[in-house]
Amino acid sequence: MAAALTIELIDRARETVPALLDDAARRLPRLVYADMRVEVTESRHAIAENGAERSSGDDYACTAGVRVLAGDRTVAPGWIGIVLGAADVPELERRLAEALERAYRRAMANAEHKATAREKFGPLGDALADLRLHPVDVRLDVVPAVYRIDPRSVPLADMVTVATEVSRAIAAAQPSVRYNWVPVLTQLTRELFASTEGALIDQAFALTQGAASVVAVGAETSQELYDVMGHQRGWEIIGEGVGESLLTFPPFRDFALALARDAAELAAAPALPTSEREVVVVTDPHYNTLVSHEIVGHPAELDRALKMETAYAGRSWLLADLEAHQVGRRIASPLVTAYSDPALPGYGHYAYDHEGTPARRVTHIDRGIFRGFMNSRQTAAVFGGQPNGHFKATSASLVPLIRMSNTVFDGGDADPARIIGDVDRGYYLVGHRIPSIAESRENFRISARKVYAIERGELTRL
Repeated sequence: MAAALTIELIDRARETVPALLDDAARRLPRLVYADMRVEVTESRHAIAENGAERSSGDDYACTAGVRVLAGDRTVAPGWIGIVLGAADVPELERRLAEALERAYRRAMANAEHKATAREKFGPLGDALADLRLHPVDVRLDVVPAVYRIDPRSVPLADMVTVATEVSRAIAAAQPSVRYNWVPVLTQLTRELFASTEGALIDQAFALTQGAASVVAVGAETSQELYDVMGHQRGWEIIGEGVGESLLTFPPFRDFALALARDAAELAAAPALPTSEREVVVVTDPHYNTLVSHEIVGHPAELDRALKMETAYAGRSWLLADLEAHQVGRRIASPLVTAYSDPALPGYGHYAYDHEGTPARRVTHIDRGIFRGFMNSRQTAAVFGGQPNGHFKATSASLVPLIRMSNTVFDGGDADPARIIGDVDRGYYLVGHRIPSIAESRENFRISARKVYAIERGELTRL
């Protein structure tokens, strides 16, 4: 019978991985650097649909990833990612050692082809430089998960009860809601990062969330809404919500009922009239969050800006090239400041990214002036600046990319009621829907979930 696969497997990896990396650094010729990530997640879920249980279960995921920098005439990377199952637990050390060897062989082959191309293409080949990593502080650290109710301890029957009761409550409260789908999830993840530089970081994350999808049918139209609430905490947030100073939402039942109420009200509301002229709009924090994410955050990812992911994710309006860029230039009102900060609470909170860099705030816009990008060690070495810890992957088996942590607009000091009160005629935009955005992110269309008319400084009709 296969051994159980739990997050305690990381305890074994803490002993194995540094030894494998030390051995590789001594034994493999022309190895410049190597790192290894091992990740285990234990999760539980339940789904209800129109008041009935749809599915429930528990699961695990175990993945590992290796990066090696090596080469003779030039230095290039080799990556390998593997997915492990319970049958692999007895042979964990062998599987990780094999992955390290394969990544090394890929790096050496990559370097050889790179050197050949550099010689073949003359001046153009000069662009094929050695891959370098910007130095960072090497850390030994353990970062525990934060929770009161361990996600692994929650009975599936309790999760099914919550999902079905919320689903039935939606149907009972809003007769115009003809369909609802309610999933809940709670999980615990533990990640290990180690490198030939001596880093050894063991960090864990709890994640609990509830979601709802509803369809309301009115006399002339229907409305479909979907939203998620969640936090890096345990199962307790489903029943209690979150009341932190920087992150607040109600218990899941109240959250889902509010979404259903919005759908019902929207299905009965008149259509927003078109206007031939520009109108004044005031946007709520939910709407602003998507703007900061899509229009500031994604284009401020330095791999995108350096054209490293153009083929599948697009470019950045902030850096057309090294001459045509927005660094140090005004791109917004002096009232606008935006930044990404992994220290803030939420889904984007972490202490170290997936190459062991201590995470820190990076200011993108300072009072209207664009200042900087999220980066990795590689892109910091290319573009300049200190690494700020935004090299992330959704699984240890995947190559990390530069991605947002918590990207936000800084709060102002104006009274929200006065902002609306200063508007004679306009609209208040609440929430958001799926946006349409140009690949370089400078042109976009973001629709609100709800729009209220502002008339003589007051919110009126929906």
